[in-house]
Amino acid sequence: MSSLYRQVICLFMLICLGVSAKQKQPNILFIFSDDHSTNAIGAYGSKINKTPNIDRIADEGAVFEKSFCANSICQPSRASILTGTHSHINGVTYNGAHWNGNQTVFPRELKKAGYQTALIGKWHMHPNPTNEFDYWKVLVGSGGQGDYYNPEFMSIDKGKEQITGYCTDVVADESIKWLNQRDKKKPFLMMVQFKSPHVPRIPHPRYMKMYTEDIAEPATLNDNYKNRLEGASNAWMEINGQNEEVLAYFPPKNVDEKVNKKQAKHLDRMNPAQRKALLDAMDDQNREYYELKKSGAFDDPVQSRKLKYQFFIKNYLRCVQAIDDNVGRLLEWLEESGLEEDTIVIYSSDQSYFIGEHGWAEKRWMYEEALKMPFIIRWPGKIKAGSKPQAMIQNIDYAPTFIEAAGATVPSVFQGKSLIPIFSGDKEEIREAIYYHYYHHGAHNVPRHEGIRTERYKLINFYTNNEFELYDLKNDPNEVNSVANNPEYAEIKKKLLSQLKQQRQEFKVPESTFTAPWVYGK
Repeated sequence: MSSLYRQVICLFMLICLGVSAKQKQPNILFIFSDDHSTNAIGAYGSKINKTPNIDRIADEGAVFEKSFCANSICQPSRASILTGTHSHINGVTYNGAHWNGNQTVFPRELKKAGYQTALIGKWHMHPNPTNEFDYWKVLVGSGGQGDYYNPEFMSIDKGKEQITGYCTDVVADESIKWLNQRDKKKPFLMMVQFKSPHVPRIPHPRYMKMYTEDIAEPATLNDNYKNRLEGASNAWMEINGQNEEVLAYFPPKNVDEKVNKKQAKHLDRMNPAQRKALLDAMDDQNREYYELKKSGAFDDPVQSRKLKYQFFIKNYLRCVQAIDDNVGRLLEWLEESGLEEDTIVIYSSDQSYFIGEHGWAEKRWMYEEALKMPFIIRWPGKIKAGSKPQAMIQNIDYAPTFIEAAGATVPSVFQGKSLIPIFSGDKEEIREAIYYHYYHHGAHNVPRHEGIRTERYKLINFYTNNEFELYDLKNDPNEVNSVANNPEYAEIKKKLLSQLKQQRQEFKVPESTFTAPWVYGK
C-alpha cells in the first residue's frame, strides 16, 4: 500500500469519525414550568398528588434532591439558567430588570456547536428574545406572564397572534409543531416553557373532578414564626390573605354575586363555549367557596387558613396535572420519532414554591421550599436509571452542563459547574456550599438577603438590618428555630461566615451591594 493511499484512507476515516461524533451530539429537550413545588412532584416524594410522566423521567434517569436556585424569583432564575451566572453578573436581579440578550448564553453557544435551537412558551423577561435562539415564540400579555385561556404569543416569524386553547396544551402543541418542522440534519435544543402553575391557577374543566376530597395539610401550615427574625411574620404571602380572584374561583350560578374586574379579565379571555364548560365544571366548588364566605367562615384566621389552603391547593394541583399530561405528550413524541435514546430530557421549574408550608403561597425566601428547584434528567446510556444524586447543584450549573454534553468548549464567563462528572459517577459532589442572593427588597415585604447552604447548615444574612438566621437542617428540617444566637453554634456560625465571605469573592459580588440604599425594584 502506497504512502499516498494510506494517507487518503486515514483522511477518509477521520472524516467519518468526525461525522459520527457530530451525530452523537445529544438532542436536548428542556421542559420548564413556573412555581412548581418539589413537594407536588411524585419523584420528590409528594404525598398529595401523582405526576407519572415527570416521574418517568426520574425513573429512567436521575432526580437531584439537592437542587437549588440562585435567586428565588421568576426572571432572575431564568436569566441564571441562560447565562450560567448569578444575578449580579447577568443583570437580572429582580422581576422587571432589563435583559441583555447580547451576553453569552448557552443556546447561542449550542448553535455555534451545530444545534438548531428554539424556545416556546413563557419567556417572562424584558425585552423579548432577539437572536438568542434560531426560533422563538413567547407568551405575551399580563405583564409577560401570559394567560391560561386563548393565550397571545409573539414570535420571530409571525409577530403577535392569539391561539385558541388552554395555555399548557397550546405550548406543547406549538413545541411539537416546531419539532416536526425542524431541520432534521441537526441536533436540537427545544425549550418548552409552561406558564402553569403560576397564579391565577385556572384549571382546565377536564381536571375539576380531581381532588374533590380534602388534601393533607403541611406540618407548618399554622406556623407562628417564633424563634426567628421578624421578617417571616411580616411577609405578605399568607394563604389566608388570598381572595377569590387570586384563588381563581368565580360566583356560582343563580347567586346574587357579581363578577369583579379581575375575575372578569380571566373570564373575558374565554369564548362562550370555554366559559360555560369551566363554570359548569367549577360550579360545585364555586358554590362551596361563596357559601363559606357568606357565612363568615373566613373571618376567623385559623379556620380561614385551613379552608383557603384547600381551595388553593386543589386548583394548584389541577394545573400541575395539565403539565404532567403534556410532559407525557412530549415523551410520546420522542418515542414515536425514534429519538428517545438520542435525547437528554430535563424537567425543571424556575424555583420551588411554598404550597402551604409556613402558611404561605409564594417563593423569594432562602428557606428550603423556595430555595429548591426541581431538576430531573434522563440521558440514556449516560445517566443510571433511578439514580438520586446527593450533590448540591444550582441553576447556574445548567448552562455548562449542556455545553459540555454537546462536546463544545464551556465559556469562561460561566460561574456554574458542569454536572457531567456527577452523571458519570466520577464525582459525588461539585461544591461544599451554594450561594444565594435575593435582591427584590420590599416585594411582598420580603427584605434583601443572601446566604449559603452547606450539607447540614444554612446561614441567612439579612444585611439590610445586619441580622442573621442560622438553621441546623439535620435537627430542624422545617426551619422553625434559628440558632444564630445560640452559643452552642458560635463556632459553626463563625465558619459559615468565613465561607460566605469566600463565596462572595468567588462569585465577584460587589461590595456596593451591601452599602447602597435598598430601594424597591433596585
